[in-house]
Amino acid sequence: MSGEPAEQAKAEAPAPLGVYVHVPFCASTCDFCAFYQQQPTANDVDRFLAGIENEAALVPWTRPVTTVFWGGGTPGLLAPRDLARLAETVRARCAGAPQEWTVELAPASVTEARLKVLREAGVTRVSMGVQSFQPALLDGLGRQHTREQIFAAYERVRAAGFPSVNLDLMFALPGQTAEEWAGDVREAVALAPDHLSTYCLTFEEDTKLWVKLSQGRVKLDLNHEADLYEATWAQLAAAGYAQYEVSNFARPGHACRHNLNTWHMHEWVGLGPSAASQQAGWRGGNIADLEKWLAHLARGERVTEDRVRLSPSLLAEDALIFGLRMNAGVNLAPWRERAPEAPWPMVEDTLATLAAAELLVRQGDLVQLTNRGRLVADSVGSEIMTAFEPLFETA
Repeated sequence: MSGEPAEQAKAEAPAPLGVYVHVPFCASTCDFCAFYQQQPTANDVDRFLAGIENEAALVPWTRPVTTVFWGGGTPGLLAPRDLARLAETVRARCAGAPQEWTVELAPASVTEARLKVLREAGVTRVSMGVQSFQPALLDGLGRQHTREQIFAAYERVRAAGFPSVNLDLMFALPGQTAEEWAGDVREAVALAPDHLSTYCLTFEEDTKLWVKLSQGRVKLDLNHEADLYEATWAQLAAAGYAQYEVSNFARPGHACRHNLNTWHMHEWVGLGPSAASQQAGWRGGNIADLEKWLAHLARGERVTEDRVRLSPSLLAEDALIFGLRMNAGVNLAPWRERAPEAPWPMVEDTLATLAAAELLVRQGDLVQLTNRGRLVADSVGSEIMTAFEPLFETA
């Protein structure tokens, strides 16, 4: 009987609530980047910070914030005093310290003064966009940091005492060999970060790389990409990093809670231009324009773009698509109960077809991708979407 109060408290714990802040400032645009951004001026930064304060005041804060994530853009471009102001705005809405607070930093923006402000504010996790340790590849991506800056920045971050540090790497870069990529992974592992994210380069429209692809100056090689994926998984497993999502690896206790909560279809509040939100039965985003975002806030408006009501079936669909990207997979049972109107016979047929193709495995209601399935996770997601289409066509 002694365990009942603890079990009851756990059962009654509020669902996770995340906060994502999009800081839309970059010194320059990387060739691969399609995120909304602009070069900052002092006036723009001041108006952005005031806008975050105003937008936070419009949000219905129904429970304590569990996780915080600042992305961009480059949050580290903000001056220390501006980082402190942004942190105070967020902390005032958290009703206590969040379980995890991540800030993305570019190596060139890492200074002891900025790190001191972030650490004192309560930031627990730094995610640094390394992409590559090779000067020629960094130059090809349009990155504005050097190999030497990566090592100096990492040393400063560790010295500042953040409990968890992630490094972002990118593979299948134009001209990158398998040996060069394996070397990048080795250099990252040698730094002993707590978490590693390894992303396959994608060609987004309206980026410099997309133009190069359309002109034939760079080419796609899907077989090469698949080889790099599998080599990465083996190399990081041997180094003690457990894969928990297609692109993410962590030492025990260091998986990104904010992302896990998002992939499990919990709620999050997005603040800043272009930030997305999923809260109070709605999903949508802020307009990707600083001036228009500020104008909307002046009228008391937020989450005005691609606004959609969240039905249980839509959440079930997304829980399958994003959940299958995680190594733990998806338990179908709670989603059948939550969304009985979803087209489960068609979903089951689709899952059976994918299982027959050895892209996933079933253990009762638990569905997990195989390694082969993870190589084509986007295609698996498309098949899941097709299974759900009849419901939304008649809605």
